[in-house]
Amino acid sequence: MARGKLRIYLGAAPGVGKTYAMLSEAHRRTERGTDCVVAFVEHHHRPRTEVMLHGLEQIPRRQLEYRGTAFEEMDVDAVLARRPRVALVDELAHTNVPGSRNAKRWQDVEELLAAGIDVVTTVNIQHLESLGDVVESITGVRQRETVPDEVVRRADQIELVDMSPQALRRRMAHGNIYQPDKVDAALSNYFRPGNLTALRELALLWVADRVDAYLNEYRTEHRVSTIWGSRERIVVGLTGGPEGRTLIRRAVRLAEKGAGGEVLAVYISRSDGLSAASPRELAVQRTLVEDLGGTYHQVIGDDIPAALLDFARGVNATQIVLGVSRRRTWQYVFGPGVGATVARESGPDLDVHLITHDEVGKGRGLPVARGARLGRSRVVGGWLVGVLGPVLLTWLLNSASPDVGLANDMLLFLTLTVAAALLGGLFPALASAVAGSLLLNWYFTPPLHTLTIADPQNIVAIAIFVGVAVSVASVVDLAARRTHQAARLRAESEILSFLAGNVLRGETSLEELLERVRETFGMESVALLERTGETAPWTCAGSVGPEPAEVPEAADVDVPVGDHMALSLRGRVLPATDRRVLAAFAAQAAVVLDRERLQREADRAKDLAEGNRIRTALLAAVSHDLRTPLAGIKASVSSLRSDDVEWSEQDRAELLAAIEDGADRLDHLVGNLLDMSRLQTGTVTPIVRETDLDEVVPMALGGVPGDSVELDIPEILPMVAVDRGLLERAVANVVENAVKYSPPGEKVLVSASALADRVEVRVVDRGPGVPDEAKDRIFEPFQRYGDSPRGVGVGLGLAVARGFTEAVGGTLHAEDTPGGGLTMVLTVPTAPRRRPQQPELPATATA
Repeated sequence: MARGKLRIYLGAAPGVGKTYAMLSEAHRRTERGTDCVVAFVEHHHRPRTEVMLHGLEQIPRRQLEYRGTAFEEMDVDAVLARRPRVALVDELAHTNVPGSRNAKRWQDVEELLAAGIDVVTTVNIQHLESLGDVVESITGVRQRETVPDEVVRRADQIELVDMSPQALRRRMAHGNIYQPDKVDAALSNYFRPGNLTALRELALLWVADRVDAYLNEYRTEHRVSTIWGSRERIVVGLTGGPEGRTLIRRAVRLAEKGAGGEVLAVYISRSDGLSAASPRELAVQRTLVEDLGGTYHQVIGDDIPAALLDFARGVNATQIVLGVSRRRTWQYVFGPGVGATVARESGPDLDVHLITHDEVGKGRGLPVARGARLGRSRVVGGWLVGVLGPVLLTWLLNSASPDVGLANDMLLFLTLTVAAALLGGLFPALASAVAGSLLLNWYFTPPLHTLTIADPQNIVAIAIFVGVAVSVASVVDLAARRTHQAARLRAESEILSFLAGNVLRGETSLEELLERVRETFGMESVALLERTGETAPWTCAGSVGPEPAEVPEAADVDVPVGDHMALSLRGRVLPATDRRVLAAFAAQAAVVLDRERLQREADRAKDLAEGNRIRTALLAAVSHDLRTPLAGIKASVSSLRSDDVEWSEQDRAELLAAIEDGADRLDHLVGNLLDMSRLQTGTVTPIVRETDLDEVVPMALGGVPGDSVELDIPEILPMVAVDRGLLERAVANVVENAVKYSPPGEKVLVSASALADRVEVRVVDRGPGVPDEAKDRIFEPFQRYGDSPRGVGVGLGLAVARGFTEAVGGTLHAEDTPGGGLTMVLTVPTAPRRRPQQPELPATATA
């Protein structure tokens, strides 16, 4: 059975017309004779959307009951039984009511697609899982309902439903999206012009990336090698020289001239590892291009022009930016240069810009080939085989072996030459070839014991022997060198990959990085030294290993990092071939040090800001909220002590009640302040014991009127493992907050239920509720939501409740009450179940 096709209408915000567009598409398909049904569409009482449902077959919804409230969800079984050609399913990111077939609606859609049913659905950009943090930073609202990006990316067709922020706000003001009583709040919060503009840009960029992916897939499937200039992509060729910064900035200016331009900086490294590039300069240029919005790439290729052109065509680039060659005039005898070659072979679809700079014609220095470090013992062994081997072989052939023929003699000498190449490299093999040819001529080629060769065929044989020996030695030596270079480059690539990954993502501390340096190069100690000026003393910013160097001059290896920093290593002197990777380590060590210092400064600034905020709030609380009950107490006491007025018994009782009420309020406020200070200083130590919830919750209701709370705590609930006192205080604060905001005559419902290994306490009120963006802020210290009057508290009740709940291993969060209001959900762990002890019975029993 073929899988159904998925079509998604993607929008930047609610109200842009996704559902309307989906229903319009359904009418068009129905008119063409397609079997199309409405599996689930939510019109949200929008008249124009509701009208579009007329004339379309609708599948009856499934009725579900959850916590005493009836809900409607899509009936997946009914849709599968009806088996239409196309099903309309609104709100792809919706979370189904517990008890549904699947937890998420996108999982329902997957079932329909697997059954061969085409699905048309809708989703907003803020519901994509990968964009949750970005959307929260823009709007301040955390999206609870999300859909995995891969589900949306797998869609056969994605259509963006776009609308300008001004048009969307006008639609909102006209009442076409929300009910009139919610319009003002929506326009001043989520639907602000800045929020809508940012969400619109996010949606456009996401869809543009998806279009790029479709284009690349099409080009790959159809093997399209020519460049399609759908948008400007500019490739910058870097050499690791100082002119790279100029090229990057020029490329960025070129990209800014066209909408949606993109800059890709690329460095071509040779496969043999030979390079004259500065790792430090490349790191600076990589940071520069990423700061300017571009991307950095590094590819391997021995033919630099060909590798550069292959990369540019692979990313569908439209322009290449190169710097004018730094080679001197006489160096052009070796070839036209990279720039001229790229310009000649680029073709008509790829523009090449040659940018002048200050380094033109100053020379660039040629890289020095690194020989294979075979080790002293191998080199000595190669020379012994190459020089003494032919002598010993000649003695053996003359004394111990009969005449085996000149051809066999040559093969034996050739074997020694190959052995010398394998052990010591090229030069011992050449020595072996020369010595072998002379000994063959003297001892085995007639006339013997002379350098004269009588037979011309022997002359040809000797010449072929020398040629073959030299050729084989060269090939074997080259293979040995390339093998060593490949192993070295593999190790270097692993090291540089570590730097580019862990270090740049901030996952490595300075000590870990220095320890990696010490292990990589086999050193005894590594230290990062710095000083404030040319004459200032050196100080150690970080070190690993025993007795690190205190000054660069005392180290075996010293790598400068800027003008006032150096990486110093002790243990042994490193060869020059290791300094490239070591320089990259040094540059990254400086970056890690700067990042750690900036992080510490940011943490200190955050602590100071939080401290200042709390002190300011505390002063405000002391100056007003605490003084209010004190003022009432003082006024009542002054009235009672006054000799000018004769108070009746009823008046005296009222004044004494006012004093008692003010003292209770003051005690409650001071208690919350002390509890908050205990939580912030970490001095709350819970004593966890097994407790029945129906014994704790009723005790927490002593501070509220008895007729303001409705209690529903079943006796069959399992026991919970909590600190009874802390849980009682937490429940008391939550209930008092709910009673405070409940309208007159409405009771607060306190219910409890068991869920797996936890018990959930729900405190439900019918008050004004709290919007999603403020649900987390109400648990912060000194926070009061809405128009709560002064003098009713300092805003610590919920903060203390959450702190005490988390101290006993539970959680506390807020949810919307269906029908209006706020529900506080407090969960605590149940006590571990004990297996009942079996009574000990005697082995035999008598009646």
